[in-house]
Amino acid sequence: MKNNVTEFILLGLTEDPVKKKIVFVIFLIFYTATMLGNLLIILTIKTSRTLASPMYFFLTYLSFSDFCFSSATAPKLIVDNLSEKQTISFDECMAQLFIMHFFGCMEVLVLILMAYDRYVAICKPLHYSVIMNPKVCGILVKLAWVGSFLHSIIQVCLTLSLPFCGPNVIDHYFCDLQPLLRLACTDIYVINVLIVSNSGAICMVTFVILMTSYMLILYSLRNHSAEGKRKALSTCTSHIIVVILFFVPCIFIYTRPPIIFPVDKLVSVFYTIGTPLLNPLIYTLRNAEVKTAMEKLWNNRVSSHGK
Repeated sequence: MKNNVTEFILLGLTEDPVKKKIVFVIFLIFYTATMLGNLLIILTIKTSRTLASPMYFFLTYLSFSDFCFSSATAPKLIVDNLSEKQTISFDECMAQLFIMHFFGCMEVLVLILMAYDRYVAICKPLHYSVIMNPKVCGILVKLAWVGSFLHSIIQVCLTLSLPFCGPNVIDHYFCDLQPLLRLACTDIYVINVLIVSNSGAICMVTFVILMTSYMLILYSLRNHSAEGKRKALSTCTSHIIVVILFFVPCIFIYTRPPIIFPVDKLVSVFYTIGTPLLNPLIYTLRNAEVKTAMEKLWNNRVSSHGK
């Protein structure tokens, strides 16, 4: 069947002119804070000699993923709230879908690497430097890039296999799988099963693996010293918070039939814009080493400007 759709109309978060202005201001602030927060973490880790461990190596990639993941949807949402007609071309829609799922999957895989790093550090401390050496960490990140590409390209190929012959109105603020499936003028049962098997299964299985691994880590802390428990608990708690905030909304969206619920947009806002905003706060407010490195970076900048 021929594809007659060349562009889609995005309804956005609201069609009320006053509310659109409020949405514009709020999300401009959120997006700016997300960009600055994640860039600050990357800059701090790259310039600090004390943050050279694999955990912070992976954290730079998590911040980079957050930066790009949020950028896939937030700028379009912000600009659309100032436009009368909120359209996106078919090619731009597919590009947005690819970028969002690429960096979303990248974040999932980096969270797995961070959990594995904490497991080795706490449960196998004597072998940590051997297991998590720089070469291994580099290979693991490269595998994450490849895995993210494969996941995302499969999503796009499945979407491109669908015919769109109208209507072209997407009741959402970005191009995502579930809203697009509803516009396809063909039977989508098989495609939906494949998409749920891809995105949904990745979210669900990864969430179970991560939560199980952190439970094992916390259980292993019973034999550690009080100081060791305190430091490990602080780090693991931060990771667990990030995992819950990211995966619970994703599981809600991607593990069900293509049925639109009124809360879908709010849930999507939470994991596409909210989580990338909260991650820098979680990793800085609960991490003394990062806060110390940021203070040192700030003091060095102030000193250099004062001379």
